[in-house]
Amino acid sequence: MILSIEDIEVSIQSTPILHDLSLNIEEGEIVGLVGRNGAGKTTTMRTIMGLTKPTSGKVKVNGIDITRFESYQRAALGLGYMPEDRRLVPELTVEENMLLPCWANSELVPAAGLKFIYDLMPELFAMRERKAMLLSGGQQKMVALGRALMAGTKLLLLDEPFEGVAPALAQRITEVIVTLKDEKRSALIAQSELTHSVSLLDREYTIERGEIISNTTPGN
Repeated sequence: MILSIEDIEVSIQSTPILHDLSLNIEEGEIVGLVGRNGAGKTTTMRTIMGLTKPTSGKVKVNGIDITRFESYQRAALGLGYMPEDRRLVPELTVEENMLLPCWANSELVPAAGLKFIYDLMPELFAMRERKAMLLSGGQQKMVALGRALMAGTKLLLLDEPFEGVAPALAQRITEVIVTLKDEKRSALIAQSELTHSVSLLDREYTIERGEIISNTTPGN
């Protein structure tokens, strides 16, 4: 099992956000985390990445308890995170933004990572020397996905990857995610609705008010 979350409790500024939340992802599995805005999807992602600390419960990757690991230690285990707001460095080029995980994790091989990303998304190669600040919102989403792929050799955490992008670009992102299974990479995709990804998912967790209320196979 690539990811196991066990009975996580999270509070932010003394306000309870996640309640006894548990979920798991197998190797090569694409799993959805679906819920309305404010349901706890982003907090779940940030907790997995160590950006938010739980008050109780465990987060495990490949059976290793990483609950108290720092974020950079989690990235070293092959976790890649694409935040909803992209979080690119505006003054850096597309390629420099995608290389950021390599600067923090010496175990990553920059040349091999870039080759994989550019083979998968040649549009990023074409804009590799452009500054991130000059890109459209949709283009920035693609760069953020590329950066997540650089670090996420085992597991990708994608927070609202389709939000605010044109239908053609949403389809392109879908095509990229489909290839993850061939690479035996797993993914957790947080979304408010399943419009773009229902055909991608092996399973779907529904979250409401910080609690998982269902774990189903889409279409069933």
